[in-house]
Amino acid sequence: MPPTATHHRHRLTVPASRRPPAPGGGGVPGRHARLLTALGRATPALCGYLTVRLLGLLVLARWVHIQGHGLWPTLAASWDSHWYLGIADHGYQRELGTELDSNNLAFFPLYPLLIKAAAAVTPGSRASVALVLAALASLAAAWGIFAVGDRVAGRRTGTVLALLWGASPVGIVQWMGYTESLFTALTAWSLFAALQGRWLWAGWLAVLAGLTRPTGIAVAAAVSVCALLAYVRARERRALAGALIAPLGWCGFVAWVGQRVGRWDGYFAVQRLWRNPWDGGRRTLWELRQNLAYDASPMLWLVLVSLVLIVSVGLYALCLMDRQPLVLVVFTGVLLLVVLGSGGVYFPRARFLMPAFPLLLPIAAAVARARRPVAVMVLGGAALMSAWLGAYQLLVWTGPP
Repeated sequence: MPPTATHHRHRLTVPASRRPPAPGGGGVPGRHARLLTALGRATPALCGYLTVRLLGLLVLARWVHIQGHGLWPTLAASWDSHWYLGIADHGYQRELGTELDSNNLAFFPLYPLLIKAAAAVTPGSRASVALVLAALASLAAAWGIFAVGDRVAGRRTGTVLALLWGASPVGIVQWMGYTESLFTALTAWSLFAALQGRWLWAGWLAVLAGLTRPTGIAVAAAVSVCALLAYVRARERRALAGALIAPLGWCGFVAWVGQRVGRWDGYFAVQRLWRNPWDGGRRTLWELRQNLAYDASPMLWLVLVSLVLIVSVGLYALCLMDRQPLVLVVFTGVLLLVVLGSGGVYFPRARFLMPAFPLLLPIAAAVARARRPVAVMVLGGAALMSAWLGAYQLLVWTGPP
């Protein structure tokens, strides 16, 4: 088994008797019963998550109505949604080219493949299918986030964790035609499987995560490192297999892009065409100084993104102090390294960090311990702020969320 939260003061620890049993054995009826039990345990978290996101949807719908726009096109056919729908319709380009910000090989394939497959057997447009898939994936993500929080720190903390994820500043993206919900769902369940020591499940889910977003490398790294450590300790063959399987999705797509454009560094050449090299954080530091110190009238959204990045680093330090399970620490550490070290566009980085839900565990644990009025005030305030920011991102801010 991987290391789990130790009895470190009063944080992130739950007695074994309170943890849900790990699945396994018992035949199909037993698995169905355990699934229903797990769903029942997660119901408060899922209901709370739906409440948060429906609030955001209502605020957006009202704002859209005032401005005379349509809710559906605002969610289904904007910015990156066009790229995924284009891949679902026409596939990938065959050449690298030289035009900036135009090569669709920068976008990973699982989400458009799911859109194409689901649209082939369901009514409605592919854009509508993309929205439905994102919404369903967000529920799977909220459940997985709850499961991780429940296992590490108890049911109450897991519930709060799912609500905080739904109330993130960029929470509106969870119900848009974007990959964040699908990626977070695969990530959460891969990490949960790793916490249970179910390395084959963790590995295969990491493969799917690696086929969904570039940051899938963070999931692969977390599962591979912890599975290898488990193999060294116990010589468990499934742990070794999980470690070897986990990077295949990300590495496989990167290799395929290289083969498609006829050069070994093809994927990274595509990223350069999108002006998204890895510079070790120089661009990030420049943007932080510019938005928080030098610019006399910085744009609100850029200030918010800057604050999200700073707070994320601080939360990661708290996660280390709280001795979170290694698989969570590695995942969030690599994800932060990728996002903060990017030399590309700055404004979507709060969205890029949305899957880093383990960073919210210290806040979730504190809110779970707080008195009910305090918890309601914190969660309600976060939900209202997320709802307002969601409408602001899509109807006021001039770039992608």
